Amino acid sequence: MGQQGTLSYIWAPIGSRPARVRDCRRQSAYLFGAICPARAVGAAIVMPRVSSEAMTLHLAEISKQVGASAHAVLVCDGAGWHRPGRKLTVPDNITLLHLPPYAPELNPMENVCPWRTSGSTCAATSSA
Repeated sequence: MGQQGTLSYIWAPIGSRPARVRDCRRQSAYLFGAICPARAVGAAIVMPRVSSEAMTLHLAEISKQVGASAHAVLVCDGAGWHRPGRKLTVPDNITLLHLPPYAPELNPMENVCPWRTSGSTCAATSSA
C-alpha cells in the first residue's frame, strides 16, 4: 500500500484552484500458477508479495499435484526468486529449467496472452 504524492485539483468556488494531494491507495496481489496441459490440472496460490519464500510455497503446491511416479519441469525466467539458494527450496519431484537471459521467445508464458502486446484490450480480444 502506498500513496502517490502527485497533486490534483478539487472542486472549489470560482476563481480559486486549490491543489490537494491525490490519494491513490492500492494493494497488490500476485498470482503464482502452473499447469499441466497433458493432464489438465494446475496449481496456483495468491500471495501479497513476490519473494523466494512465496515461490517455495508455490513449488510445494505444485509438488502436491504432481503424480506419484512423475517428475515436473518448470520453465523459469531469470527472476531472482526463481534462483535456488538459501531461501528457495525445490522439492525432489520438481526441476527448474532456467531460460537464458534476453530470450523471451523461449518462454511459453509470453504466448498465453497475445493481447498483451498486440495493442488491443482483453475484452476486445475475448469477444472476437
